[in-house]
Amino acid sequence: MKHGKDDHAMQDLRPTVWIGKQGCTPTLIEEIIQQLERRKVVKVKVLATTEIDFGDVAARTGSELVEVRGKTFVLARRQKR
Repeated sequence: MKHGKDDHAMQDLRPTVWIGKQGCTPTLIEEIIQQLERRKVVKVKVLATTEIDFGDVAARTGSELVEVRGKTFVLARRQKR
């Protein structure tokens, strides 16, 4: 799930979105979309006791799932073709 120059994306980024016990709400999806518009990648951290389908979050935000480590994942803005 890594992409060449983004190999260190996980270590270099700080989480800017936290998903808590309420899960991935529509408001949270909107926040991720807005952050993706401002930057290329967004790092999301999930509360240990919360179950989230990372692929579903990527699909709902129209982004690409770049990397997953435990309860933390990185989403990237899709390239315009």
